[in-house]
Amino acid sequence: MKAIILCAGYGKRLKPYTDVYQKTMLPIHGKPLLEYIVNGLISSGFKELILVVGYQKEQILAYFRDGKKWGINIKYVEQKELSGTGGALLLCEQFIDESHFFLTWGDVLVPYKVYKDIYKTFLNENQNFVMVVNFSYDPYLGAAVISDDLYCKDIIEKPPKDSGYNYNNCGIFIFSKEIFNVLKILKPSKRGEIEIPDAIRIGIKERNWKVRVIKMEKDQFRGDFGNIEIYKLLKKDSSWLKELNSSSS
Repeated sequence: MKAIILCAGYGKRLKPYTDVYQKTMLPIHGKPLLEYIVNGLISSGFKELILVVGYQKEQILAYFRDGKKWGINIKYVEQKELSGTGGALLLCEQFIDESHFFLTWGDVLVPYKVYKDIYKTFLNENQNFVMVVNFSYDPYLGAAVISDDLYCKDIIEKPPKDSGYNYNNCGIFIFSKEIFNVLKILKPSKRGEIEIPDAIRIGIKERNWKVRVIKMEKDQFRGDFGNIEIYKLLKKDSSWLKELNSSSS
């Protein structure tokens, strides 16, 4: 199965760091953020990676090249116009030659066990759509996920503050190629972007998709590197590094 990492964004919320660095190449304890994600995917068995690049793409290409240093194969797809996560994903359709693929945001880091769990769930349960959600006291900056114990019932991009929802779209998925059919007909959001959560919502509401949910533990590590304050905190403290390779939930 191929794994796609979205790495094209400007990282406006991370200025002035992103005046110098591509967001996914922000240095953190001796490595760029993206290398931790790549290592996590490798540890979970992924060997074929597609990186969607854009702003300051040269930094990523010069560092990772073809991936041979890590024993993997990396293909690059350039997103010249930032049209949202869905727009970025559509650029990869021609390179997906299997029925399913893995996807992660390039600015989210989780324990490597999470990558393994989503892949095992896909294999063991024969699921077409699987998504990871993380606990959040207020997911107004992300996408609120409403679910029962196993399946997503609804997903709301950028819900109002104090909505009462407590699970957030983590940004890690396994999708059937069917999602491309929805993305192609999806109207841009209020932000003028094609949003993957909107495609998931349509799939659930109109196409009877069963979207399996993997719930992270309330206190499980999730590094949101789109948030400058979190980046500063994680730079100062290295204790979280041991959680990446932890085998516990």
